[in-house]
Amino acid sequence: MEIEKYQIAAHNQQQGNEQKHRFGFAASEHPQIENIIDQLIKFQIGIPSWALGTGGTRFGRFSGGGEPRSLEEKIEDIGLLHQLNQCSGAVSLHIPWDTTQDYEAIKKLAKHHGLRFDAMNSNTFQDQPNQAYSYKFGSLQHTNKAVRKQAIEHNIEVIRQGVALGSEALTVWLADGSCFPGQLNFRKAFQNTLESLEEIYAALPAQWKIFVEYKAFEPNFYSTTVGDWGQSLLYANKLGPKAYTLVDLGHHLPNANIEQIVSLLLMEGKLGGFHFNDSKYGDDDLTAGSMKPYQLFLIFNELVEGMDAKGIDHATGLGWMIDASHNVKDPLEDLLQSVEAIMLAYAQALLVDRKALVIAQQENDVARCQEVLQQAFRTDVRAIVQEARIRSGGAAKPIQLYRELKVRENLIAERGMKTIAIGL
Repeated sequence: MEIEKYQIAAHNQQQGNEQKHRFGFAASEHPQIENIIDQLIKFQIGIPSWALGTGGTRFGRFSGGGEPRSLEEKIEDIGLLHQLNQCSGAVSLHIPWDTTQDYEAIKKLAKHHGLRFDAMNSNTFQDQPNQAYSYKFGSLQHTNKAVRKQAIEHNIEVIRQGVALGSEALTVWLADGSCFPGQLNFRKAFQNTLESLEEIYAALPAQWKIFVEYKAFEPNFYSTTVGDWGQSLLYANKLGPKAYTLVDLGHHLPNANIEQIVSLLLMEGKLGGFHFNDSKYGDDDLTAGSMKPYQLFLIFNELVEGMDAKGIDHATGLGWMIDASHNVKDPLEDLLQSVEAIMLAYAQALLVDRKALVIAQQENDVARCQEVLQQAFRTDVRAIVQEARIRSGGAAKPIQLYRELKVRENLIAERGMKTIAIGL
């Protein structure tokens, strides 16, 4: 299914008077609004292929119907999202779930939908059919060199497929670790992992990056071999200038100061990108901004300040990706909501009065510092984000139009009610 331009135009026309009034007020309040809109228009967020189907837990999975049965259908679904919001212009693939034999056809299909390929993701956290060795006790850390070699070769194959599709980054997330004390020699696990990553790093093309993702727990609950940002940074520094840390907002212990982590990684030139989601308890993979919108804003506040200090282009300097999975929502609506929350937080961060904040910080005026930040956070930027979307050719209210056009119902009619997205 594709949404026609006239359908978006008709929807926007219906919203015209309301949007004109709300945006006019916002423009009168913020003289820099045109610059903010320009930055919002350029900002694109990668959609993960695995988030297009209904997620689940180890207790059950409840399919919503019409899920993408192939890589082609996944790209079509991301194309739908991009038509609606015009800021979902990148695809993040997961191998082997999204392996193709016809790279040119996939590239042509992505181009048709206005999409590019973001970071490729390798999978060594589960065994695949006909796999020679199991990852039950780890992959790149494994005590058996043959298992490590298998995992290394898989990552190099992911790079090869990424090159064929036009990607320029590899994300490595490891489930490696231990569940019980004494199960693992921590030093040897770290050294094995580093040696494995060094072989993968050596296979990177000149312009490529490798993102080392960390996670505090799950599926291992005593130790994780890349358990926090410090360990990831340690790997990245040892590997070289093409290696970076990737921050997943759910991969922290409760109450971690993620905005401080972001700031320091930016300062060190080692922040590679993000997997956006939200959580209440742990790695809940909930819709971005649904639980902690102020935290998301504070993260973007540090991002904008740090990128500007380093002269980093907001749109292209880092990898911006969603990593979400939910079992009770329509996954496409969930992704539309996540993208919207990210764009709102980014717009609010662009509104922060940097000069006033610097002065307040220098004078140790703590109350004034809080006022400056909360002034931006409490500003209703929905009309600003909506204006940027309309100017890009997107829908004023993406979810409303999605439902008016009965997109999910059409997908069910095309694909069936009992479909399961590949990789889930």
